[in-house]
Amino acid sequence: MNETADRVRIVDVKVLSDDWYVLKKTTFDYRRADGSWQRQSRETYDRGNGATLLLYEPVRRTVVLTRQFRLPAFVNGHDGMLIEAPAGLLEAASPEERIRAEVEEETGYRVHAVRKVFEAFMSPGSVTEKLFFFVAEYAAAAKVSDGGGVASEGEDIEVLELPIDEALAMVRGGEIVDGKTIMLLQYAALNLLG
Repeated sequence: MNETADRVRIVDVKVLSDDWYVLKKTTFDYRRADGSWQRQSRETYDRGNGATLLLYEPVRRTVVLTRQFRLPAFVNGHDGMLIEAPAGLLEAASPEERIRAEVEEETGYRVHAVRKVFEAFMSPGSVTEKLFFFVAEYAAAAKVSDGGGVASEGEDIEVLELPIDEALAMVRGGEIVDGKTIMLLQYAALNLLG
């Protein structure tokens, strides 16, 4: 049961943009802890839920990551080339089904046994998306293509295989700045490859 359902009354919802994804402005009344009601307005960006996965190899202690251009990071002063764990939107598929397909498209590795490790909202102040986080072991024999993403979807992805210690050093040095990837690398360091 939703514990805050009796504390929120939606007053108005306006669609501000429905292009790439949906941007809405919602006006609502919120009952504060002291019992008083306060009118608030927030914009939410709805792009659907997604999944991400860290491929790891326990004997060699390596991980597979990707590098691709991200315009939002670029316009915020970064060079835009982000090193990331493979990820994608669910698009009506189950998280497990979608992440297996996304990993193969982006990295070229076909994985069957994926393990969910947690779920998280990445930017809950404005984005509705919840990410499902997975890990999976990989082996050279599971490489079925070069990966690189789907060119018709604008993807131009470089595949990187790195020792976990190097990847963690890249987090400390500011070369890996993607939140989901940092979370998965830290999970691997604590639980898989430590």
